[in-house]
Amino acid sequence: MSENEAFIYESIFNQVRMGFLSLDEIQENIIEEIEDNEFEDEISEEWAFDKIREEYQKLLAESKQWKSPTDTERLIKAFDELCDENIIALHNAGFTTSDGESEVVEVETELRENEVESDGYCFYHEQDLARAVAVEDPGLFIAFQKVDNEDAETTIEVGKKVAEVLRNNGFDVNWNESPKTKIEIPGFRWQKIFNEDDRDLQDYGEVIERMIR
Repeated sequence: MSENEAFIYESIFNQVRMGFLSLDEIQENIIEEIEDNEFEDEISEEWAFDKIREEYQKLLAESKQWKSPTDTERLIKAFDELCDENIIALHNAGFTTSDGESEVVEVETELRENEVESDGYCFYHEQDLARAVAVEDPGLFIAFQKVDNEDAETTIEVGKKVAEVLRNNGFDVNWNESPKTKIEIPGFRWQKIFNEDDRDLQDYGEVIERMIR
């Protein structure tokens, strides 16, 4: 596999295993990625689609061995519980920490329009999720803070609440209780297959509705 093929293959691997997109959507994304990087002369649509199908079939076979609840299912439950405790908890919030913070501000703005102010927030983003789908050394980092907050003690209290709920859902947690350090769930393995009938974890309207009620 050439360097450019390896680059596209990594994107295919991640998109299939994150489970947020249908195969058709992944195909569209990958073709666009090939064109944006001007790889058309080297990487054919047929090659890309074959790799997408191969990765999907591998994931399908692996899923038959998954034990329920999976790490993903436990994380969804933990995030729901955090929302119930007035902490905004967002799945796959953007590509970077900065993106995630922007998503949080949008949610907080809508909450305040409904006369609700959160006690803090947490999220993981797509780069974090890429580690959780990795074959070797999986894990997940969770960012946390409170909107419009500069007080370190307040930040730490949010982190403690997030860590507590994660532990209560059976996760090991690495965190030194610093306001500047993300919470790590070592060994976290993301296990999800796209299903159009499943709940859309990236529908943050659900988070808002949950916190308003």
